[in-house]
Parts: sequence; C-alpha cells; structure tokens
Amino acid sequence: MLVFYKERLAFLAVPKTGSTAYHAALQDRADLVITGPPDLKHAPVRRYDRFFQNIFRKMYDTEMEIMAVVREPIDWLGSWYKFRSRPERLNHPHSTHDLSFDDFVQAYMQTPRPGFADIGSQSQFFRTRNNGVGASHVFKYENQDKILDFLQDRLGTEISLTQENVSPKRDLSLSPETEIAFRQSHAAEFACHDAAL
Repeated sequence: MLVFYKERLAFLAVPKTGSTAYHAALQDRADLVITGPPDLKHAPVRRYDRFFQNIFRKMYDTEMEIMAVVREPIDWLGSWYKFRSRPERLNHPHSTHDLSFDDFVQAYMQTPRPGFADIGSQSQFFRTRNNGVGASHVFKYENQDKILDFLQDRLGTEISLTQENVSPKRDLSLSPETEIAFRQSHAAEFACHDAAL
C-alpha cells in the first residue's frame, strides 16, 4: 500500500497485480509505505477504510481517493499458480509444483478451498463497508500504459518500473469444462475486471 497525502491518493495493493513493482518505483515518493505484513500490505478496501482512511478523516478531516489494479481472473489465478510453484516452495504445503493449472483452478472452486488454492478473491478485495468509500480508480492490469499515465499525471513525476517477483513459466491451459465452470461459479470476478478502466 502506498499513500500520497498531498495528492490525496491511496494505491491499494491487490495481490498478484504488479504492486511490488510500483512499490519499488514509488516508495521514496510516497508519504506512507506499507510493505508488510501481507495483511496490511494487501489491505482490501474494507480494511483500508476502517483503519487507514479513518485516520485521515479524524486527524485531517480529509479522505484519500483509492486506486487499485485488477487482473483478468484466469490470468490472476495463473499468476498465483506460478508463484506458488517456485522451487523454494517445493516442500511447502501451499506448493503447486506437482499440480496442473487445471487441478489448481478446480481446487479454487471447492468449498472450503484447500490451503494451496486459498488465495482470496479480487471482487472481495473491492467490497466496501456499509458506510464506506469504494475505489475511485480501478485499472485493468493489462492496461499498464493507463496506470502509468494516471500515476505520472497525478503525482507529477516520471515512473520507471522494473520487473519484480517474476515467477517460473508454467503451462496454464484449462479444459473447456473447467473454464466454463469457473466462469459460471465466479461471475463476480469477471464483472469486477470488466468494470475496470
């Protein structure tokens, strides 16, 4: 999470949407930088509003606009799958090293999900509190030029990104049956992505 007080902007870090690269590029420019623990670095809209936004409301009588990035749902699952298949996680209970991507997506659709597929939900990340404020600026991950243009214009600075957290290449093919089942059972994830800029 990055907060730019003068510009009244909070950049929330949806997991697996390139937030680490933006953190690396903008941490010296931000007024508040949360890089850990993960529950704070990746605080969803509800948690941000309840804790961080409340600080700005109560102490400074102001609010930050919220921006975030959302990734196409199958691509997002693929990023998690590859991330959890890294060699250093080989004997970890969350490792996906010995699974196919199809198996991973099938596991993600289970209730409850097995630990290796329990990665949350992008649509849930954007849920607001009953009286809370939602994200004002939501960008599609694949539209990096729009994200950069927005941030450079809003912050008045040039941004140079480097690749961070690069995961190993894996086969991300899905059976038609699995893809159809996922699209039907998780329509909210696709709606969330479709609504972004």
